[in-house]
Amino acid sequence: MAINLQRSMICHYFRRNLLPLLSLLLISAVASAQPDIKFKYKKSQLYSGIEVGSKGVKMSLVEVSRDNDNADFNILKDTSSNTDFISFDTETFTATVKAFAGLYLTAKNVYKIPSNRIFTVVSSGVKIQAVKFDKNDWIDRMIDSFRLAVNEPTREVDVVNVAEEARLSHLGIVPASKRYNTFLIDIGSGNTKGGYFPKNNTIDFKLFQLSWGTKSTANAAEKRIDGNFTLSAFHKQLYRVLEGSANDEIVYAINVSGAYNMSDNVAFSGGIAWSVATLISPDLIENPVVPVTYKEVEKFYDRIYKNYSSLSGEEIAKGLTDPTVNKEEVVKKVKVVNKVFDQKALLAGTGLLLKVMRQFEGIYERKQFYLVKNGQVGWVSAYVDRAISEENSNAKSK
Repeated sequence: MAINLQRSMICHYFRRNLLPLLSLLLISAVASAQPDIKFKYKKSQLYSGIEVGSKGVKMSLVEVSRDNDNADFNILKDTSSNTDFISFDTETFTATVKAFAGLYLTAKNVYKIPSNRIFTVVSSGVKIQAVKFDKNDWIDRMIDSFRLAVNEPTREVDVVNVAEEARLSHLGIVPASKRYNTFLIDIGSGNTKGGYFPKNNTIDFKLFQLSWGTKSTANAAEKRIDGNFTLSAFHKQLYRVLEGSANDEIVYAINVSGAYNMSDNVAFSGGIAWSVATLISPDLIENPVVPVTYKEVEKFYDRIYKNYSSLSGEEIAKGLTDPTVNKEEVVKKVKVVNKVFDQKALLAGTGLLLKVMRQFEGIYERKQFYLVKNGQVGWVSAYVDRAISEENSNAKSK
């Protein structure tokens, strides 16, 4: 009763004091936005997924081809706003609601996407932090305020847990032909999650989790440095972290998962997978998935440490000999990677990636490794698949 009253009072405060200002900001944002997308297919439908994550709010626009009854996906645009919702204070709360509602109205009014093709979720990372700090009511209030801002009081906003998020990502990223023999691992900033389907159905999902991610691994190495902040000192301590507690957890988690015996393919998603794929195979810059070997990634790790300057956009473009590759596009995308991951972060993430890959480099059997660039919209693809199935089912029943 007290919680409901509190939520009611906060919503009233939001409606009276913040909604008028927020509405003006949203109208301005939507009015100034322009559809700057290029469609790939002749016959297609546009969908959008908007996620409130730990760092901010992200929107993805996905084009889905409907030719010959095949649902081929093309990612048209990614937009994000860093609002830091998990700080759980008034400023970040207001910024999150503004970004969430603004992106939703942009998808609906600028890109003309029907409401039933716009999916809105709160990530498992936010849920975990809310539970940890007893802030679940902040999620409820944020969703209530979002619904109020977009004037859709019954708007569905799913708060997904870790297992469901990993399951949806697998369904959205891994093609159906490889669904039951692929182990998907998403290496995030603070942790790693993933899994596979052990029983040849999409309901039973074996969850895989690690407390290590790109940023947490780098932070652990930094904490071990005693006044010497050189790259060589960081590299030395990173080696000790990866060989120590990180390796122990990785070995245990993979053994418990049973993934080695059940999977022919191991696919990696997340920021580090995107960055390594972009830098290691610039000739495949347009490919959403890049196959790699353990030796290739190991060689790339040494290159990060010993010859980092060779990983600039201009230097990578110089090494391209295939005339069909768009060098300007390569330079553009490599510069984005360089902006997101500095040398130390790239070392930490690639080192963690190698540690996981190493567990699948068996003497008698070696797995096929893949790096997925567009893993951040995996859950969107899963929602789109479900929506298309429902649309087709409804059409047949009429």
